[in-house]
Amino acid sequence: MVRHRVRWVESGGGPLIAVPETVLPFWAGADGDETASDYDRACEIDGLVGLLPVGDSAALVLGDEPATTTYLPDQGTFVRWSAARSEADLLAGLPAALAGAEWGAEVRWKVPGPVFLFDSARPGTETRGAASLRIPLTPGPYAVRAAWTRPGAETWLGLVQLRPLAA
Repeated sequence: MVRHRVRWVESGGGPLIAVPETVLPFWAGADGDETASDYDRACEIDGLVGLLPVGDSAALVLGDEPATTTYLPDQGTFVRWSAARSEADLLAGLPAALAGAEWGAEVRWKVPGPVFLFDSARPGTETRGAASLRIPLTPGPYAVRAAWTRPGAETWLGLVQLRPLAA
């Protein structure tokens, strides 16, 4: 059963990113001395998801469009709100969306533990609070797949599903 009133994360216009907690200080966002900032690297991801090196780990970029996003641990899925009359309508369409999704190619993501979902323009050191969501992932490898789906006439959502793999 999906609970209503989940916590959503929004973007200022660029992609959202899930960065392992252990390497948050290494994510500079739009700041930095480099010619291409971390934010620029995130914007270059082509497709629904992609991985970027951060410290000795990797971050998961939720590409394509900057949709308001949450993570539902019972489904192991990031849910990206593209269109719906209400949160209740969006979440009610989730079972049909998961069942009918046409998933893209999987990527493999190895995480050292919890990750933070936030706007990729922000530095990792500024992720605490309302602008981010801490996701308590179990350390290990995950298969990540993504899809955009339309479970109802006025409900469109993106899905990024994480499936734990045997270590």
